[in-house]
Parts: sequence; structure tokens; C-alpha cells
Amino acid sequence: MIAHLTPERWDAANRHLLRKALAEFSHERLLTPTVSSSPQRYVVRSDDGTVEYRFAAEVLALDHWQIDAGSISRHHGDEELPLDVLDFCTELRSSLGLSPEILPVYLEELSSTLAGIAYKLGKPAVDLAFADFQAIETAMTEGHPCFVANNGRLGFGLRDYHRYAPEAARPVRLVWLAAHRDHTTFTCSADTSYEAHMLAELGPEFLASSRQSLVDRGLDPADYLLVPVHPWQWWNKLSVTFAAEVARQRLVHLGEGPDEYLAQQSIRTFFNTSRPDRHYVKTALSVLNMGFMRGLSAAYMEATPAINDWLAGIVENDEVLKSAGLTILRERAAIGYRNPQFEAATDRYSPFRKMLAALWRESPVPSLEPGQRLATMASLLHVGHEGRSLAAALIAGSGLAPGEWLRRYLDAYLVPLLHSLYAYDLAFMPHGENVILVLDGGVVERVIFKDIAEEIVVMSASAELPPAVERIRADVPEDVKLLSIFTDVFDCFLRYLSAILHTEGVLDESSFWRTVAASARAYQDRVPHLARRFERYDLFAPEFALSCLNRLQLRDNRQMVDLADPSAALQLVGTLRNPLHGF
Repeated sequence: MIAHLTPERWDAANRHLLRKALAEFSHERLLTPTVSSSPQRYVVRSDDGTVEYRFAAEVLALDHWQIDAGSISRHHGDEELPLDVLDFCTELRSSLGLSPEILPVYLEELSSTLAGIAYKLGKPAVDLAFADFQAIETAMTEGHPCFVANNGRLGFGLRDYHRYAPEAARPVRLVWLAAHRDHTTFTCSADTSYEAHMLAELGPEFLASSRQSLVDRGLDPADYLLVPVHPWQWWNKLSVTFAAEVARQRLVHLGEGPDEYLAQQSIRTFFNTSRPDRHYVKTALSVLNMGFMRGLSAAYMEATPAINDWLAGIVENDEVLKSAGLTILRERAAIGYRNPQFEAATDRYSPFRKMLAALWRESPVPSLEPGQRLATMASLLHVGHEGRSLAAALIAGSGLAPGEWLRRYLDAYLVPLLHSLYAYDLAFMPHGENVILVLDGGVVERVIFKDIAEEIVVMSASAELPPAVERIRADVPEDVKLLSIFTDVFDCFLRYLSAILHTEGVLDESSFWRTVAASARAYQDRVPHLARRFERYDLFAPEFALSCLNRLQLRDNRQMVDLADPSAALQLVGTLRNPLHGF
């Protein structure tokens, strides 16, 4: 299990992650590289000035630092030192704003991230250009493109990593509990019910054996609801922290379910490989990863199906969204268990309130037409060990010119996001892991948005919302609304895609952003009735605020953002030149 922890792989992992740290911390203006001996050669010095990091880089649009990993070296006077990301963050702790309380935990997250990179470096190279959905999902290596410490997973031991990490690609059977109705709430879409949903997901045999298991204990099955649980969560948390609930038979362990699943990039979401037409299952997982304990709130789960039904209605009845081919994966059922003792002892932020909940999300597989296949949008930023990107391979295999390929992708991905904002004050969290591409050959035909209820937001005090959906309304300042595009789409995704295609010589950055502008302008021309909105929220403004994600994690790596008021936590540092302004 420690075969991946070799000197060679550890050195390679450190070089890989140090490149990202230098690039992202410079982008967020925590570091200010100075020009070294020649153009495109830079140096960053430690807080005390005794250590230098030297590297070659090209600075692209949106202050993107495209650093040559092979050029990085570390020096103390005339001595060249080995590259070590933990040393780097310790040597620049003041520049990075790492407090004495945060620093050691951040170093632990970095250690886990490095170990994950070392593991991935040992996986055999796979041609993903025409691979299937889950082969692509489990082959992703980078994690979130912005965050440096993006695979902390604090709580997992090494055995857990090999069992449950997405890149380990090991089949998992979920644990099922019977939870007493007194403390459990199940909600579902209007077109299903608890009984119908469970029958479709579990089949009659498992349901019958579960009922019999309760009867054998002298319990009435009518008093219980079934809850899926991550195996790690059961063995490491619930069976200990909720031991009283187990002892008093308010929670009853039923064993493993009948189907096998694969963990997705988000760690706590599972794709059903036994029956791909069945729902994803998203589970609570009390593991610290990238700024949050990855639990699920029982309180939040209650409104999840209603929020999804509401959004599905908008998508199905809007001509712009329909013509773009947008669909969503509805979260059609959710369940949450509230432990009254821990609820009485904690506030709404507490991880103890997020230990036992789950939701079921539609599978995209039944919606495919012949010849179509699926890929996570994160794959567009994937670069293989040999240095070739999947995006370039898709373009090469598509038969389209790079600009035309990009335009089709943008019309499928960007246009729905723009229209949702301008027509409905609605914003998604459309990063790579939250979007699925529907491909025909190498061409993006349409996109699917997922992770709806926890991450969409309506940024309007006056928008009409059903009472059950009111939770997604947020009071967002006017000058922040457009950051849902500028930050989440331009800076946190397209910046990287542009740099990859530019560096590989597939499409230069000027042509890339000209294509983005053309897609946006064509959308605006199509909906002239929204002209005043376009003036109010100017997508072609000269500049926009730089919102820094790593700064959030460096400040508080346990609770970066209050999901009920996300704009309050923004770390805004100066501005970026808008690459659309010139077009």
C-alpha cells in the first residue's frame, strides 16, 4: 500500500505541485515574482530572503502564470536545494498569510495531496480520447484547478485511500441503515414516492431481507426508513459517535447493499456500475477536504427535491436553455437523520449535524442517444504524463477546426450560464466536476449540470420563488453578481483551458478569447429584450475583481465559506483585465 511512496515519485510530485503553488499564489498576488536574469525568467524569495525559487514562465491573459515545471529550482546562496512544497509553504508562511494554527493542518493537506499525485503518477497511461465515462472519471489527476491543497481528505488512512479514493477505482458497496422515522425525514420529487423510489433503487429482494432483519429484532419495519451510508462513515463515525442511536435501535445496521458503485471525483458521490441507469448516491462523509468537512446537512436535504423540480421546470420551459441542449441531473430524493442530542449541543455550522444524510441524483446514462458518450468537463483540463492534453486530442479527433470546436463547446456550456444569470439572476457552480459533457466523436453536443440544490443561488430579492425553494435565495451585492461568470467560468476554468490550448499550439489565446466573445455576443443579439440587463452587468467591461480561492483556504481550511451567504467570504484583491473587453 505504500509502493507509490518512492523517492522518484515524491520528487516528481513535489515538482508538479510546486509549479501549481507558484502559479496560483502568484495569480492571487500572494507572491510577486520578479524578473530574473532574462525575460520570462523569474524568481520568488522566501520571507527571510535567504532562499530563492527560480523558474521560467509565460504570463498569459487573466494573469495566468504558465510555468515550465522542469525549469523550477531552489537555491540557498550557491547551493541548490531539493524541491519540497512543505518547505516552500513554511519558508513563505508570512507571505501566504498562514497562521500558526492553520499552517500544520495545511501542511497535512499538502502531504496528502502529494501522496495522491505520487499514486496517480504510477498508474498506467490510458488513451482517454474515446474512453468510457467512468474510465475518464477515475483517470483524472489534477483535482480542482485553482486550489493547491485540493486532495487533503483528512480522516482517510492509507487503507481507506486504496478503498475509496476515486483514482483507486475500486468497486464499493454502500452500507444501509434503517433509521427511525421519529428523527428521519425523506423527501422526493412530485413524480415519485418513498416506496417506488426504494423499489427502483434496491429491488424487491433486498427490501424484503431488510424488512425481515427488522422483524427478527422485534422491530416494526413501518417505523423505519432506509438510509445509504458511505462505509467509511459507518465504521469510523456513526458506529462510534452515534453509538447510543445504534444501541437503542434508532439506527439499525442492515449490511451492504446489492449494487457496486465507483466513487466520483467529489469523493462522497457514487456512480452505480452494476446498474448505470440507477441513480448516483451522494453520502455524508466526515472527512476534511479542500476547505470543508464533507458532510451532508439533514436540514438542507429536506428541500433538495423541491429545488430540483423548480429548476427542472425553468430549464424545460425556456427556449434559450432548451435550444442549447442544457439538461440537469435532478436530485430526485433525499433523506436526513437528526440526532437530537447533537442538534441541541451545536449550531448549524457544526459537522455533527451533517453526519447522516444522503441524496439520489439521476444518472445521465438513460438520456444518451446512439453514438453519444459522457465525460466529466474536468477532463478538458487533463494533461497526461506525456504532456498531451485530452482537449487537444478531442479537437484533433473531431474533424473541426479548433475555433469551431471551441465555439460549439461554449454555445453548449457558456450560453446557458449567461442566460440563467441575465434572465433569472440564477448562478450555478459550474466547475469541471459539476458539469458533464455529452460527446459525439470528439465534439461537445450538449452539457449536463449537476450538484444543484447545495450550489445554485438566486441573487435577487424580488424573484418569485416557491416557499420550499426560498433557501437558495441570497443577498448578493450588485457588483458581485457577474463574478459568477467572471470568476467561476473565466478565471476558474476557461483560463486553464486557454493556457493548455495556447501552450500546445492548438489555439492561441487571442483566438480563444475572441471565440468566447463571439459566443457571448451572439447570445446577447438573440435576446434583445434583456439589453438593459446586459448594460447593467457588462460582460465586456475593461476589468473585473480578482476573487481568490486559495486565500479562503489559507485563512480557514475548515470552513471557507458560509453556503447560506457565499459572497460574504469573498477575498477580492485588485482587478484582472477582462480578456473579452478588446472584442
